[in-house]
Amino acid sequence: MSIIDWIVLASFLIFIVTYGTWKSRGSKDVKNYLLANKSAPWYTMTLSIMATQASAITFLSTPGQAFVDGMRFVQFYLGLPIAMIILSITAVPIFHRLNVYTAYEYLEQRFDLKNRILGSVLFLTQRGLAAGFTIFAPALILSVLLGWDINLTIFVIGILVIIYTTVGGTVAVNKTHMQQMVVITFGMVMAFVMIYRLLPDDISVMDAAHIAGKMGRLNVIDFNFDLSTRYNIWSGLIGGTFLMLSYFGTDQSQVQRYLSGSSVTQSRMALLVNGLVKIPMQFIILFIGAMVFVFYQFVTPPIFFNSVEETNVKTSAYASQYKALEIQYDEIHQEKQSQIRDLLQAIDQNDENEIQQQKVKLNGINDQAKEIRKDGIALIEQANPNADTNDTNYIFLNFVISFLPVGLIGLVLAAILSASMSSTSAELNALASTSVIDIYKRIFKKDGSDRHYLLVSKMATIFWGAYAIGFAMFANKLGSLIEAVNILGSLFYGTILGIFLVAFYIKWVKGTSTFIAAILAEIVVLLCFFFTDMPFLWFNFIGCVLVVALAIFLNPINKSDQETQS
Repeated sequence: MSIIDWIVLASFLIFIVTYGTWKSRGSKDVKNYLLANKSAPWYTMTLSIMATQASAITFLSTPGQAFVDGMRFVQFYLGLPIAMIILSITAVPIFHRLNVYTAYEYLEQRFDLKNRILGSVLFLTQRGLAAGFTIFAPALILSVLLGWDINLTIFVIGILVIIYTTVGGTVAVNKTHMQQMVVITFGMVMAFVMIYRLLPDDISVMDAAHIAGKMGRLNVIDFNFDLSTRYNIWSGLIGGTFLMLSYFGTDQSQVQRYLSGSSVTQSRMALLVNGLVKIPMQFIILFIGAMVFVFYQFVTPPIFFNSVEETNVKTSAYASQYKALEIQYDEIHQEKQSQIRDLLQAIDQNDENEIQQQKVKLNGINDQAKEIRKDGIALIEQANPNADTNDTNYIFLNFVISFLPVGLIGLVLAAILSASMSSTSAELNALASTSVIDIYKRIFKKDGSDRHYLLVSKMATIFWGAYAIGFAMFANKLGSLIEAVNILGSLFYGTILGIFLVAFYIKWVKGTSTFIAAILAEIVVLLCFFFTDMPFLWFNFIGCVLVVALAIFLNPINKSDQETQS
C-alpha cells in the first residue's frame, strides 16, 4: 500500500476511537451507559442495527462467497422483512412497556429466574464466540498488509475497540455507527464502480452480467425443496425467518439497539427500515463478488488468494514446482478469455445451440484450472502442514490491494475495518449488559450503587473483549467466515426463540416445562449439527418448534407433579 492509503486508513481508525470516546464522555450512570438514556431517534437506531449486523465478515467474506458459490447466499436474508414486521408488532411494545435493560429480564417476569439465566447463558455463549469472528476478520487484513503475525493484529484491533466501547458504552456505539456506515457505504460503492472501470474495453456491463450468469454466479433464487441444499428459497423463508426472529428479537446485541429508542414508534421504524434496506444491501455486496469473479476471467488470478501462504511456498523447496503450475494456470486463463468472448458472440447472436456448446467448452477449461489449483494447494500444504487452505476470505482483499487505485485502497480497507469495529463494539456492549443485569446484579450483588454497576459494566466489557480476542486466535481454521458465524448463531438461536415464543403467546405454559423443553431442544440441535449433514438454517426452525412443542407437552406433567407435591 502507498503512504496515502496508510494515511487514510490510520486517520480513520484514530478518528473513530477519538470520536467515540469524546462523544460519550458524559456516560455517568448505568441507564446512559447501557441504553443511551432511551433517547435515540429511529435513523440512529437503523444505522446502528445495520452496522451491528454488517461486520467486516460481511464485506470481506461475502464477496468471496459469491466468487466461489454464486449469489444464492442472498436467500439467507429472505425471512428478514417478515421477522421485522412480527417483532415490531409483538416484541417492541412488550420490551418498552416493561422498561427492561435486557431481553432476558422479561423471561423472569413471565417465567422464573432459571429461564432468565438460561436465555442469558445461551446468548453469552454464542455471542461471545461470534465477537471473536468479528475481530478476526479485520486482523486478517492487517496481517496480510503488514506481514504481522495474525495473533498480534487480532490483539491490536481488539484493544482499539475495547477502548472506546468501555469508555462510552451504548452512546459510543451509536455515535460511531453513524460515521462508520457512511464510510462503509461510500467505500463499497467506489469498489463496485472500479470493477467495471477495470474490465477490458470490449466488455460492457451487460457482457459482465451475461458472463456471471452463464458461469453460475447469478444463481440468486433456488425453488427446489431439498434439505441437502444449504441455500434455497424454502430454507431462507422458513429457517431464515426463525433465525432473524431470534437474532433481532432475543439477541441482546440487537435488542439493545432498539431498547435505546425514545418510543415504541421510533424503535418500530428502525426495525422496519432495516428490513427494507438489508436485502438490497446484501444483494449488492454479493453482486460485487460476482463481478470480481468476472474481472478475474480477464486477469489471471493467483492460484491461491492468501498472499502469505503463496509467499511461503515460493520461498520453499517447492518453489520451482509452484512456478510451473503458475505458468500452466496463466496459459489456461488465456485460453479461457478467448472462450468467453466466443460465448459472448453466441449470446449476441441469440444462438442457443452455440451457447450450450461454448458453455461445455468453458466448463472443461474451468475443470483444468481447478485441477491446477488443487495441485498448487497440495504444494502449499507440503511447504507448511499447518497452512490454512481455505482462501475464500482473501479473494476480495486480494482484488482491493492489487487493483484499486491509490487512496481508494485505504478507503475500502477503512470501510471493512469500520464494519468490524462497529459490530464488535455493539457485541461487547450487549455482552456486558447481559452479564451485569442478568447475572451479576440478579444473583451476586442485588443492592449495589449505580456507580458500582457502572464500574462492573466497564469491567465486563473488558472481560468480553479479552474473551473475544482469545477465540479470534482460533478462528483461522473455520473456512468462510460469513458461513461460520451464522452456523454458530443457528446452534443457539432456535432454542432462545422458542423460549420467547412460549413466553409471548402461550400464557398457560409454566417456567419449569419451558426450561426442560429448552434443554432438550438444544441437545437435539447439537446432535443434528454433529451427526447429520442438515443445512444450518434448519437448526433455527427445529430448535424453536421443539421448545414450543415440548413445553406444551410437558406442562400438564409438571402441573400434575406440583399438585401431587402439594
